[in-house]
Amino acid sequence: MAPLCADPRQVVIALDVTQRLSLLQLVQDITSYMISQLEAPTDQLGPVSPGEENDGVGGGTGPSLDAQQQKLTSIEKPTQEASTGKVAQETSSDKPPQEAATNNPPHKPSIGRAAQDAKSIQLAAMDNLRQWRDEFLPRLRDIAEVKDSSAIEAERQARREKLKKEDAETTESSSPEDVTQLQSLYRPMPTPLTELPPQDRREALTCTLLLLLATGKYSAHSRALMLYLASALALPPTFVNEQEGEIAKSLMESSNADGKENMSAEAEAAKRQEENKLSRYWKVGLASVAGAAVIGVTGGLAAPLVAGAISGIMGGVGLGGVASFLGIFWANGALVGALFGAYGAKMTGEMMDNYAKEVEDFRFIPLDQDQQQTDQPSEKTDKGQQQAKAEQRRLRVTIGINGWLSSESDIQKPWLVLGADSEAFALRYELKTLLGLGSALNDLVHSLAWKTVKRELVKRTALATLLAALWPVQILAAASTSIDNPFQRARHRSRKAGRLLADALVNRVQGERPVALVGYSLGASAIHACLQELADRRAFGLVDSVVLIGAPAPAASDHWRALRPVVSGTIFNVYSENDLVLGLVYRLHALDYGVAGLQPVHGVPALRNVDFSAHVTGHLRYPLLTADILRRCGFLPPQVVNTQQAGGESP
Repeated sequence: MAPLCADPRQVVIALDVTQRLSLLQLVQDITSYMISQLEAPTDQLGPVSPGEENDGVGGGTGPSLDAQQQKLTSIEKPTQEASTGKVAQETSSDKPPQEAATNNPPHKPSIGRAAQDAKSIQLAAMDNLRQWRDEFLPRLRDIAEVKDSSAIEAERQARREKLKKEDAETTESSSPEDVTQLQSLYRPMPTPLTELPPQDRREALTCTLLLLLATGKYSAHSRALMLYLASALALPPTFVNEQEGEIAKSLMESSNADGKENMSAEAEAAKRQEENKLSRYWKVGLASVAGAAVIGVTGGLAAPLVAGAISGIMGGVGLGGVASFLGIFWANGALVGALFGAYGAKMTGEMMDNYAKEVEDFRFIPLDQDQQQTDQPSEKTDKGQQQAKAEQRRLRVTIGINGWLSSESDIQKPWLVLGADSEAFALRYELKTLLGLGSALNDLVHSLAWKTVKRELVKRTALATLLAALWPVQILAAASTSIDNPFQRARHRSRKAGRLLADALVNRVQGERPVALVGYSLGASAIHACLQELADRRAFGLVDSVVLIGAPAPAASDHWRALRPVVSGTIFNVYSENDLVLGLVYRLHALDYGVAGLQPVHGVPALRNVDFSAHVTGHLRYPLLTADILRRCGFLPPQVVNTQQAGGESP
């Protein structure tokens, strides 16, 4: 199956000038709305890194047992403030013991200074979004304002007759729930284009997608625009995903056929030269549409003719051998290589070895089994593997991050439910540390002390137990000897991995593609640290969407408003009020910011809370529920059935 359109100018035939101007207005409305979603009053902005996140010291071993015992003593003997519903400020568990002892409570960043920093991030994000808009919109405007000639109108009429004859307007393959769910996540802007036949709306969306690719990249902003546009046009997200996939496969297959599979770091430099050629093609192409003087396409950029109506209309104005839009990419391996991160090599190559020196085992593991084969290479198998890799390339990347491990195979297991809509990876890091934490968590929930008191604890929510410091003494004793140090150590390493992940994204290991981040427990903590690093570095348009599952991270609204600008799409906070394990291990942190994994985060644009309290009876349930969670977040179609292993401990 080929992409629905091979040239963005096909929209000239699909839509008349009035309809194209409506499309232009719709895109302008969407981009204005996207910019407005980044705005927040300064007094509603908080710190990017709240007080408890000073975790860069101490070597990642967590607080000493002495410091923990100090902490536990204060919890076992609640202050008068705690008894009246207030909670005293907790000491940061990531500070060295001597600093913790002298700073109790720890210094909280000045709200004024924190708000000013967050405001500067917000303004930088808005400028970045405007620059992206200004790079793309003029191209759409040029097409929208093309005058309808008699030749164009004749082709449009011929197309419509052909569509009627072929009964192109068939029943949608997706269910109405797909569109409803998308519109609940991405506000549908009002537009008269909803009255158009489905095929016209599909071509309008696909041509817009190709126009976005005309910039030489597919940023997270572009992905968000496509979802807003699909929502407004009442098209399912599955259609967007299908077109992204077909375009990616077409680009890779043709590039491989030209012998351009082996890319190097020179792709970035070569890309700039090819972008100039692409810009020249753009000007030539639009001149031909308008019937202006035709300049020959030079520089070896000639490619196959655009099929059907568009080739006829172009030939009619004198171009004869017009290159298709995708043909420009097909003829230039540097553009394709830069778009896909040198054909995916950056995500598994030498750069990852450098990161592994900072965080042990740091590596992106492809989730497609064909990419993991290590059989003895041969010319035949190499060719087959190259073809398989080409088919696996997508215009988007999804990275799943674990919070603990029970076995090495668990690195990939929770994320195998991710569909073929994106190129999916699992982030492997600190294998020994996460295995140790998994063992400690399992021992805790199977301990006699936990089983003995759990019946009493479940009468209250985990957050209420945490804030009121009502943990039984035997549970605190068990935690201090078995779980606190493994959790603090793993948390520190996870946050460090998150900062390295941010650096990898800034260095475009994913190419010029948007990235979705999904993580549970300390995997969500790694994502949180990644977003903080991206905010500090003013790195925008990289992350498309985020799913935080049972996150041991702050829930303060002003904090998340400060982080919101680095995510172009939606942030999902998946929480459970029944997660007693998370409440127990997070008790050593400052609680006045709340706990995202135990409660909703309110008042943040594009941040959606997903209450899984009815399904999650304990922290260890999350990896078993990733399919259900991702379905609720729109990552999987609503009708997808959970094929993951059922059961598991319900601590």
